[in-house]
Amino acid sequence: MTQPRRFYLLLFVVLLILSSLACQASTLGQQTAVTPDTQAIVSEVVATVQAQMPTPAAGNAPLTTNTNLNAPIDFDLQNQLVTVYEHVNPSVVHIFVFNTFDDQEFPLGTGSGFVYDSDGHIVTNNHVVTDGDAFEVIFADGYRSRAEVVGTDVDSDLAVIKAESLSPTAQPVALADMDQLHVGQFVIAIGNPFGEAGSMSIGIVSGLGRTLDSQREVEGGGRYSLPKVIQTDAAINPGNSGGPLLNLRGEVIGVNSAIRTDTGTNSGVGFSIPVDAVKRIIPQLISQGAYTYPYLGIRMQTLDIDTAEALEMNYSSGAYVLDVTDDSPAAVAGLIGSGLNSFGALPGGDLIIAINDTPVTSSDDLISYLVFDTEAGQTVNLTIVREGQETVIPLTLGERP
Repeated sequence: MTQPRRFYLLLFVVLLILSSLACQASTLGQQTAVTPDTQAIVSEVVATVQAQMPTPAAGNAPLTTNTNLNAPIDFDLQNQLVTVYEHVNPSVVHIFVFNTFDDQEFPLGTGSGFVYDSDGHIVTNNHVVTDGDAFEVIFADGYRSRAEVVGTDVDSDLAVIKAESLSPTAQPVALADMDQLHVGQFVIAIGNPFGEAGSMSIGIVSGLGRTLDSQREVEGGGRYSLPKVIQTDAAINPGNSGGPLLNLRGEVIGVNSAIRTDTGTNSGVGFSIPVDAVKRIIPQLISQGAYTYPYLGIRMQTLDIDTAEALEMNYSSGAYVLDVTDDSPAAVAGLIGSGLNSFGALPGGDLIIAINDTPVTSSDDLISYLVFDTEAGQTVNLTIVREGQETVIPLTLGERP
């Protein structure tokens, strides 16, 4: 018998005795003045019942209350999550994408987006809208509006659509300061996974400084990539694309774009386009319909120790130039590529170790600086290593083809 059951049996026996004594006292009335020693009787009964209880086997600890069930809930966090959802969800839209044929609309798929400004501009992913020619957005309160594409950028996977009208409950969602973002920070994703409108999931920032390859292939091979991408374990699934990734203040830190998975569903590794890209690219998509990236015109690889040793270089980091595109800004500036063979990079290429005095330890460093800190037509100073000597080369950036 378990410890709690023994206790209740013992309590029942004691109560039964006390009840019996009480009944005896009421029937005897004035016939006797003797008061029974109830304490002695109860003590004797308790001792008898305990003596008859089985002794726990050696090594078996008595059962105790599961204190984990009484663990305190962090209501501050819970209330904040509720507040963020109630504030932001009215501004998150469910995007329905159609193809039109013979004046009939055929559904292609759905995605997510969020209100960028009071003019009706909505941020989403390029891959959500790329194949559609008719769009409808549905707000959390059921309000519906037609929408049209304003601008797209395949390299960042960002796009802007404009709704004919906004729900009265929808407000532009604030954009965060990415410099305040840290690994381990709580994040919130709101979107429409698998068509389930207004779904919210939580997680943390799992990593910063990731890269996402563009969905288009560059002429001659390879792909451009977007730097500063956020990795998160917040559940992101098909349909979440284009929805916001938020901090606990309800500010956008990223636009949910992709997952790494072997099954097509969430595996705890999701990627979000950084808010710095939103701030830089979206205004130009609204005003011009496209975004112009600065352009060097090189193929490069991150220098590692093995490559440095094979090339007999006294450097172990930087962006090593493999190839220079003809008539590109890099070619005009005189950069030299090494070429490749079946074993890898050949000797003789320039090693870029800084741009405008900002250290370059990898190809991603150089891409990040170009995307977020420069623009086409700007002249930058590249610090390179050529034949063991450091030198500075000025280079005027072109427009990415």
